[in-house]
Amino acid sequence: MKPTITIEYCPKCGWMLRAAYMAQELLHAFTEEIKGVMLIPSEIGGAFFISIDDQLIFDRKQMERFPEIKELKRLVRDHVSPEKDLGHTDHK
Repeated sequence: MKPTITIEYCPKCGWMLRAAYMAQELLHAFTEEIKGVMLIPSEIGGAFFISIDDQLIFDRKQMERFPEIKELKRLVRDHVSPEKDLGHTDHK
């Protein structure tokens, strides 16, 4: 069964568009490898969590920043399809 990615974001902070952009990037990069991306408006102020099947892979508060798209794609790839080549995202 393909994994589902969840992005939980704080709507009061205005982070819905950021979450939607990240979801779009992940859906494009992992079309065959994931079931989908779910966006969840959080009831926790300042929340921005990214999980794969309930396994937290990124917490904005803990990291004190948002993930860069390249970083996020690598994190997801490492969980859902470690052999996948991300093209220019893998190269420095």
